[in-house]
Amino acid sequence: QKVALVGPSGSGKSTLISLIPRFYDVTQGAIYLDGQDIRDLKVKSLRQHIAMVLQTPVLFSGTVRQNILYGRPSASEDELIAAAKAANAYDFIQQLSKGFDSEVGEGGGFLSGGQRQRVTIARAYLKNPQILILDEATSALDSTSEKLIQSALEHLMENRTTFIVAHRLSTIINADMILVMKAGQIIDAGTHQQLLNKEGSLYQQLYQ
Repeated sequence: QKVALVGPSGSGKSTLISLIPRFYDVTQGAIYLDGQDIRDLKVKSLRQHIAMVLQTPVLFSGTVRQNILYGRPSASEDELIAAAKAANAYDFIQQLSKGFDSEVGEGGGFLSGGQRQRVTIARAYLKNPQILILDEATSALDSTSEKLIQSALEHLMENRTTFIVAHRLSTIINADMILVMKAGQIIDAGTHQQLLNKEGSLYQQLYQ
């Protein structure tokens, strides 16, 4: 399923998804993954099944290749190329002076914002996670980059559980379930159409 979280700034969307990879642990209740309380799982094992694409792409000094392979260091060259193509990153990587062996610079400083984001999507793709978390993944981009990245994310979301935090509601209209948050609470849930049909609802206000 694709589950989207919407709500005003500070409503708790990013905090909620941070509970899934156990950046925090819940103080009440529990989060279950395939029927198991995630606190009973080793953090390393849990996180092996999760990939995150964040608003600010996380790259480290080194080459494009090293940054993508961080998702799965044992991947083959063919798998690396397939991931780059799926992320709409292959063409720009080929145009770099040393291709996959080009340095990205501190924090990815030698690449544009859209290029950095596509490298992180390629990394997530290579990891082939069961759970994907997208936190405002396209909000900092111009419209051309956003189109490329949106299509890469559509590929990436196929056949996996995906949580999407979004400000732009256009990116979540097709979600299977939308959770509406306000002041740390989920106050409404449903599909885009169901929520839109609720007269005077917060979702309707956000959408308009």
